[in-house]
Amino acid sequence: MRPVLVVDEAQEMLSTVFGELRVLTSKDLDSRSLLCVVLAGDGRLPERLRAPDLLPLGSRIRRRLHIEPASRDQLCACLDHVLDVAGNPGLMTTELKVTVAEHAAGNYRVMMNIADEMLVAAAERELPRLDEKLYFEVFQTPAPSPKRAVAKKR
Repeated sequence: MRPVLVVDEAQEMLSTVFGELRVLTSKDLDSRSLLCVVLAGDGRLPERLRAPDLLPLGSRIRRRLHIEPASRDQLCACLDHVLDVAGNPGLMTTELKVTVAEHAAGNYRVMMNIADEMLVAAAERELPRLDEKLYFEVFQTPAPSPKRAVAKKR
């Protein structure tokens, strides 16, 4: 069994820390791996790993996964799953799920933070179900007027 170290925002790490990680991960000239390191970061991370002082580390990375922003449908499916696992699949209206997913801009973390704020507000108000009205109240976003909604459909 090997320990796993997960580093989030790895693009912000100092080059010396990257170097120490390289030394800590192996024994006997890379013939034995001691530690599995998962580096997570934004688009700057691959660029950092191409820097001359980090090439020895960059060459040791076995797998690279580039994740694109999630679609609205993927985010809604995630909300459905989370609510189902939590035991209350009907907690949010379908319209609210779509609204939250659209405002998350493809980011799961942003979506979950929005949902968390809504859940806190609903608990404070002792609401049994979360809907778009609550969303507009929590985030002080003016609800679309019926005239604008009709005009958009045309």
